[in-house]
Formats: sequence, structure tokens, C-alpha cells
Amino acid sequence: MTTTGPAPQRRMRADARRNYERLLAEAATVFAEHGVDASLEDIARRAGVANGTLYSHFPNRQALLEALMRDRMQTLSEKARDLLDHPSAHEALVIWARAAIAHTTMYRGLAASLMRSVEDETSELHTACQSVLTAGEQLLKRAQAAGTVRGDATASDLYALINAVAWAGEQTSAAQGERLLAFSIDGLRPSGRR
Repeated sequence: MTTTGPAPQRRMRADARRNYERLLAEAATVFAEHGVDASLEDIARRAGVANGTLYSHFPNRQALLEALMRDRMQTLSEKARDLLDHPSAHEALVIWARAAIAHTTMYRGLAASLMRSVEDETSELHTACQSVLTAGEQLLKRAQAAGTVRGDATASDLYALINAVAWAGEQTSAAQGERLLAFSIDGLRPSGRR
């Protein structure tokens, strides 16, 4: 996966690398506590660095999220590729959708941020989101070829459903999110197979 964040692409001095790692660690903690709209200044303060240091590594919130989520999004894409060998195309799609929802609910507000980024080519998260969308599309096409998913469903539809279920689960409960996923998957079945 191509990264757009400035820091991972270049060699850093040891002190800069420590600051970078501290910022990521604190961002993970702060986002877990307060969601992705948490104060970037609070992240810098908790990491023990100046705001300018944070912004030199991560020019904006999306760049920080991209660096924080990069490995998880790569893992999600790899999981989709691995599931292409699952004996049931439909079950593979459901397993992956659950994993994508779990990923998306890692931080409150992440679903909305990912949904915006998939369409915004200027977002640092765009490339990673597109990679996940493409990975999910392969599973979707396999399920369509098996006749378990309606032919007019698109990868964008699937991505939107996953983010909508994640957002709704974030607002209510994980159990409600699971029910909504089941309804959504049933809605993707061709008529006559529901």
C-alpha cells in the first residue's frame, strides 16, 4: 500500500522517530477515549511535544489517522484476499464484513471519517480506503458469481453499508450493529433467496 503520510517515507533522526512513535501511541489512547475528533493539541501535550512537532509529522488529522490505521487497513485488505479461498463465497463476505465493522468501530467517529475519505482524493486516508474497498469488491463479486448476492450491488454499496452499520453500532450497541449487519446482508441477497 502506498502511504501518503510524510514521516514513514523518509529516514528520521532517533529523537524524531521517538516523537513520531509517542505521538502515534498517544493518538491511539486519546482517540480510544474521546473519538477521532479529539483535540490534536491534547495528543501533542500528552506525548510531551510541541504542537509544531505534531504538525511536522502529521500535517492534519487525516494524516495522523492514516499513520495510525495503516497496518490495520492493510490487514483488512489481506484478510479479504485470504477469504477468497473460503469454501463459501457468501460466508467469506460476511466474515470480512464483520472484520471491517470491527476495524471501523475501533474509534468513535472513524466510520464517518472513512466514508468521507473514500470519496476525497485529497485525503491522506483515500488510498487506504480505496485499497479496502477493492479488497471487499473481490469478495462481493465472488458472492455475486455464486448467486448469493444480488448482481446490482457495488463495492461502494458494500463499503457504505459497512460504515453505516459501524456508525449505528457506535450510536447504540455492538449487538444492534450485528443485527443491522444481518439485515443488510439479507438485503443483498437476490430476490427469491431471502
